[in-house]
Amino acid sequence: REIRGQCKRLAPEYQPVLAPELIDDRHLLVLWVPASDLRPHQAPTARDKDGRLQYFVREGSVTAVAKKGTLDTLMQQAAKVPFDDRRALDVALEKVRESRVREFLSDVRSGLLDEPDGREILRKMFLSARVNGHEVPKNVALMFFADEPEDWFRGARIEVTQFAGDAAGTLIEEVVFRGPLQEQLRAVIRYLQNLSTQHLEKQRDRPEVRGWVSYPLAALEESLVNAVYHRSYEGVTEPTKVYLFPDRIEIISYPGPVPGIKAEHLRPGGRVPPVPARNRRIGELLKELRLAEARGTGIPKVIRSMRDNGSAAPEFDFDDERSYFRVTLPAHPEYVAITALRDAAHLRAIGDLVGAEQRLAVAFEASPGSVVLAAALIEERGRRGDVEGAREIFDRFQSGPVRA
Repeated sequence: REIRGQCKRLAPEYQPVLAPELIDDRHLLVLWVPASDLRPHQAPTARDKDGRLQYFVREGSVTAVAKKGTLDTLMQQAAKVPFDDRRALDVALEKVRESRVREFLSDVRSGLLDEPDGREILRKMFLSARVNGHEVPKNVALMFFADEPEDWFRGARIEVTQFAGDAAGTLIEEVVFRGPLQEQLRAVIRYLQNLSTQHLEKQRDRPEVRGWVSYPLAALEESLVNAVYHRSYEGVTEPTKVYLFPDRIEIISYPGPVPGIKAEHLRPGGRVPPVPARNRRIGELLKELRLAEARGTGIPKVIRSMRDNGSAAPEFDFDDERSYFRVTLPAHPEYVAITALRDAAHLRAIGDLVGAEQRLAVAFEASPGSVVLAAALIEERGRRGDVEGAREIFDRFQSGPVRA
């Protein structure tokens, strides 16, 4: 308790590995002190009663406060190791499932699959590190190859929430995806694919078939992969969130982008600067699985796939504190109209005429240029004798851009 209490006074906190041992009938306490991934650390001095912290260096047999020149050199040499590449000192290597590692190697067609020694595979994949005579896993190994990464990384899950199209935004369904990161991603992509709508239409004046989907798969995949890849897992308990609305999908990760990324970099025509990635190793493994390119091409790919589908441009936003990052993918306008008409017909069939009109009104607000929505809402208001309300919709439709 005394040792751990003193270590808590360091900034950032550092805890050695304590190992009680029995040698020749004598009880010994062995302190394993591996190099820190968060160096340099500050410590209080015995003379400073106010708890002031300073940097110290070892000069021969003396511990002394680091002077200006020495401190500058210390800072330059002490660049932080990315969190996903740090050693999980308190976790047994057995928590990394060899079967999952071999499944990964099979997926990427690696020759390492022929190596009979599971520990040797982890060494060659840089998924483990030697610490004073024994091996420990790295964080990325637990994220990809442990059964429950949430045991160590509280935010390592994806929550998908679906909302109704009514004005109150009633919750329809919430699904939580857990397990290794790559399995979460694949499961969520399959789930969203099953909810997606595809429309194909034969054109009279040409042999090509005109088609669209509610959300292009490339935009969904890239947005989800970026959320999992670029978020932080260090002390962040919020999961990656996917909100499904009738007219859009929002994908939110925590915290916001790393310093150096500005809002204008995320707009059409913008270029994302080559800032260091928050998670180096996660990107490497996702790239091997062909889930990510790790070349800064993700956002242009999302914008291009939405444009090619005939959808509105995606939106990327974060707050001034960079506490979150959100991607908004608008649904294809014809999908918005079809969904609203279907919901309104259901509400009308069960006798909720007010709810049917409200559902159409909400959809029309989102897409005021839609012919079918304008016509349906005019008809709905005309049915109950609201001529002025119907005229208002007609005037708004005429004044805006016309869509199918």
